[in-house]
Amino acid sequence: MFLLKKIISQLLMPVPLVIILIALGYLVIRHRKLARASLAIAVGMLIVLCSGFGSNMLLAPLENKYPVNHDPIEQPCFVMVLGSGHNEAKNQTAVQQLSPTALARLSEGLRQLSLGHACQLVVSGWSGGINKRAHADVMFDAAVELGVNPSTIIKLPLAKDTIEEAQYMQLEMMDAPIRLVTSASHMPRSMMIFKQIGLNVSAAPSDFAQRQVSWWYFDAQSLLSSQRAIHEYIGLAWFKLKHAVKLYV
Repeated sequence: MFLLKKIISQLLMPVPLVIILIALGYLVIRHRKLARASLAIAVGMLIVLCSGFGSNMLLAPLENKYPVNHDPIEQPCFVMVLGSGHNEAKNQTAVQQLSPTALARLSEGLRQLSLGHACQLVVSGWSGGINKRAHADVMFDAAVELGVNPSTIIKLPLAKDTIEEAQYMQLEMMDAPIRLVTSASHMPRSMMIFKQIGLNVSAAPSDFAQRQVSWWYFDAQSLLSSQRAIHEYIGLAWFKLKHAVKLYV
């Protein structure tokens, strides 16, 4: 089920979907109306998703839901940083191996730690099936490189996605307060999952992707931001569907 979910979600991402629409247009080229419609949709998608206007429009409902968290942490808690990939390289430090998203999340996690006095850092993430080391292990090493006491870090190296991260937290932490750190676009889905499981969680978003650019500005960064937003909308729909099926059954 996990692999099937990943495959389907990837096929619905902008670049694969545009390629599929272009290929469909050529396959049905004898049916001119259908071919033109397929190609027009592909071109239209690229124009909107590659624009600053389009990407910001998609991101805004996700990223604006939870503001940056500056609240002091008054009691012992767990600052949980959700995983987001790394690239293993022997000649690089753990910090340098982190993806830009993972580094942004970890940086915010360390800032959240500084807002309290008796909090522990929780890092998570599996190997992804392509790396030798679990992402949680690399995040652990990166946090230590950035000055965090190793004895205050908890690793969850088996969690494959946000649902599993929440489930492992439920087993480990029970009712303890959790300051949840993840990308701003990913925060609505993460909070929904953690709250549905019953965890005592507050949001600390990071890695905001909205940019102040002219509406006519087109670039690969806007396309990447649009892809991020679409991924979250698909994830939200999938989670709500699973929850609805469970309630019905």
